[in-house]
Amino acid sequence: MSAPKKTVLLIEDEPQIVMGLRDALEFEGFHVLSSGKGREGVALARAESPDLVILDIMLPDVSGYTVCEELRRWSSVVPLIMLTARSQETDKIRGLDVGADDYVTKPFSVNELIARMRALLRRASRQSGAPEVLEIDGVTVNLSAHTITTRGGGEATEPLSFFEVELLRLLVERAGQAVSRDEILSKIWGLEPLSTNRTVDNFIVKLRKKIERSPEKPEHIVTVYGFGYKFVAESR
Repeated sequence: MSAPKKTVLLIEDEPQIVMGLRDALEFEGFHVLSSGKGREGVALARAESPDLVILDIMLPDVSGYTVCEELRRWSSVVPLIMLTARSQETDKIRGLDVGADDYVTKPFSVNELIARMRALLRRASRQSGAPEVLEIDGVTVNLSAHTITTRGGGEATEPLSFFEVELLRLLVERAGQAVSRDEILSKIWGLEPLSTNRTVDNFIVKLRKKIERSPEKPEHIVTVYGFGYKFVAESR
């Protein structure tokens, strides 16, 4: 019995790209949905629950960055690839910061795009197995479910973004060891080191606010000055 087809949602307003990608993806065994407008694409995602989204930044009704943020409010885990004619590093970083998992610049190789899609789908599949639950100083983190249950008088469960989970997963796997910013940037975001890139630091700040009792004086996600960060399981 063959596995069910994976559904890909393509949010792109250039008919030639839509037609070419639809043909290529259907040939590779994917089921393809498409929309030429951002708002319509978000509604389609909510209605059809695709396995992966390919999103163009330049859309006629709304910025792809805004669409990405709305999609992330709908799902923090669905793999999302941004597709754009822009090639500047700052555009790429912005796309990743708002929740994209990968970034492909036009013109692109369809074979490379499909390879990236399959890699993201494999990673998503691995994450959908048995729950990976962490107890960190009264906070419960479920890496598979992408949720955090906070401490306090009453329990409150909040979502974690894809990159928050991946960053925390890497640090926990290397608990007690310093992990460099460059390695984090490469392994989690697939970016080359860049002195002005604050992506890692920004996500560290987000995680500390959710995990640490005192984010200004972190005990679990600690800074290794001039190098990177380290996860410490026990409070000091």
